[in-house]
Amino acid sequence: MKIKLTKDHFVGENEKPYIIAELGSNHNGDMDLARKLIEEAKKAGADCVKFQSWSKETIFSKKVYDDNHFLADDYRNRKDYTLEKIVEAYSISEQELLEMKKHADEIGIDCTSTPFSKREVDFLDAEMNVDFIKVASMDLNNYPFLAYIASKGKPIVLATGLSNLAEIDTAITTIENAGNDKIIILHCVSIYPPEDHQVNLRNMDTLAMAYSYPVGFSDHTIGTCLPLAAIARGACIVEKHFTLDKSMEGWDHKVSADPGEMKIIATDAGRIHLALGTVRLKRVEDKERLTAFRRSIVASVDIRQGELISEDMLDFKRPGTGLPPEAVKYVIGKKAKRDIAFDEIIFSEDF
Repeated sequence: MKIKLTKDHFVGENEKPYIIAELGSNHNGDMDLARKLIEEAKKAGADCVKFQSWSKETIFSKKVYDDNHFLADDYRNRKDYTLEKIVEAYSISEQELLEMKKHADEIGIDCTSTPFSKREVDFLDAEMNVDFIKVASMDLNNYPFLAYIASKGKPIVLATGLSNLAEIDTAITTIENAGNDKIIILHCVSIYPPEDHQVNLRNMDTLAMAYSYPVGFSDHTIGTCLPLAAIARGACIVEKHFTLDKSMEGWDHKVSADPGEMKIIATDAGRIHLALGTVRLKRVEDKERLTAFRRSIVASVDIRQGELISEDMLDFKRPGTGLPPEAVKYVIGKKAKRDIAFDEIIFSEDF
C-alpha cells in the first residue's frame, strides 16, 4: 500500500524511505539553534524536520510538576531548575513554529510537529498547514484524541511505543471509524535508549502482516546501525532524534543523531532502497560478463585427430565462449575431427 504523505512524497511499497529528523525540544527554546538544526538536517539529506507542539499546560499535570519527575540528568542536581521551568524554557510557541515552518519551506525541507492537545491539532491543521500529523506513543491509547486528529483528514503517522497489539488495533480502528485511512504505523520502543535486545525490529513484520498500512520505525537507539537495519527490513519511514551536539543540556541530545550520523542514515537509506530491488529473480549481468565469467570445455591433454575423447581428456575453464560444462556428456566417446591442443577450447564442430 502507498500513501501520499506530502505533495512530493509517497510512502509505502517500492518507495524510497522517508527520513524524519526529530527535533523535539533539541532546540532548547533557542530559535537560532532551531534554524540551524533545520539547515543541517537539510544538508544531511533528511526529508523532514519535526517539532513537538507541547506547552506547560498540555504535556504534564500539576502532580508531575509538584513531584518534579522527568528531569534530565543534566539538571537533576541543580536546585535552580525545576521541571516546570525546563518545560517553559524548551517549549516552542505557535508563532515560533510558523517561523520555523517558513524557514523550512524556504530551504526545501518538509516540516511538521506532534500535537499534545486539540488546540495544537487545530493550529497544525489550519495555521501551520502541515502535510501530516505525527502522534506520539503516549497518545496511542488516547482514543478520543486520535479521533479528533483523524477528523482533520490528514495522513497520520502513529508511533506504537508503550503499546500492545490490542491497543494498536483499537487505535487504528478509531482512526478508521473517524473516516481516515491514511495511516502510517511506526514500530517504536519508548526507552531512551533501549538495549539492542529490546528493539525487536521483527515487530515491523507483525504490524505489516496485521494491517495493510505502511510500517516504519521511530528510533531511540544510539548510532546508525538499527535505523538502517529497519530500512533493510522494509521501513517506509525512519524517524530519528537530531542534534548538533550530543553533549548539550537537554532531554534527547544524547540519543540523537548528529549531522554526520544523519547523513549516513539518509544516504544509506537510498542505497538500501535501491539494493532491495524486486522479489522477481532475474539476471542483471550482461552477456559479455556472462561469457567472461563462465567456463567452457577444454582439452586437458593433446588430443589427436581420430582419437576417441574420454572424460579424463577434458577440463572446464573460462571464458564461456565454447561448449558449456553441461554439454560434456555429448563430447565423451566422440571422435576428434582435428588435432586439439592442450587447454584449447572445444566446439561442436571438433567431433
